[in-house]
Amino acid sequence: MEKLIMGIDPGTNFMGYAILKTTGKNCKPELVVSGVVDMKKMTDPYLKLQRVFQRTLQVIDSYHPDELAIEAQFYGKNIQSMLKLGRAQGVAIAAALQRNIPIFEYAPKKIKMSITGTGEASKEQIAILLGKFMNMPTTISTLDETDAIAIAYCHHLQGNLPTTGSSKCKDWGDFIKQNPDKVL
Repeated sequence: MEKLIMGIDPGTNFMGYAILKTTGKNCKPELVVSGVVDMKKMTDPYLKLQRVFQRTLQVIDSYHPDELAIEAQFYGKNIQSMLKLGRAQGVAIAAALQRNIPIFEYAPKKIKMSITGTGEASKEQIAILLGKFMNMPTTISTLDETDAIAIAYCHHLQGNLPTTGSSKCKDWGDFIKQNPDKVL
């Protein structure tokens, strides 16, 4: 069964987006499209939110994703930045709700853990691993775009987790034996 997953890395200066296509339970997802909405030169914060909403709807209407995966807010030292990020996230979620698309939120550490095995990985490490897992083009322009791909990929992995009662990895050695393709 084919499924399209939209990943969004929300922001008010740059918003990364990606669409991944999966075609079965244990398939390798394929990158359909990815990009960045650049709002750095825009000065009106409300027009930035409008751009996030409009561009999210454009991508949804062009590709018709089945699900939206979005990075959840994280707590930082700069309250103003956190509030702006929350607004951008809310506007992107509202666009998905407008089209009745189910929404899934993932904390940054969860995304990193899903892809690299550690919640402390750098964005560059994530980009390298995504390139290996998905045969991604090297033309990905920004880390915001890579983050959107990572969010969608994390969601794909959550759908392929073993069900309760299935065999699970006991330790890193066991994980490596069961997942040799995830070792560099």
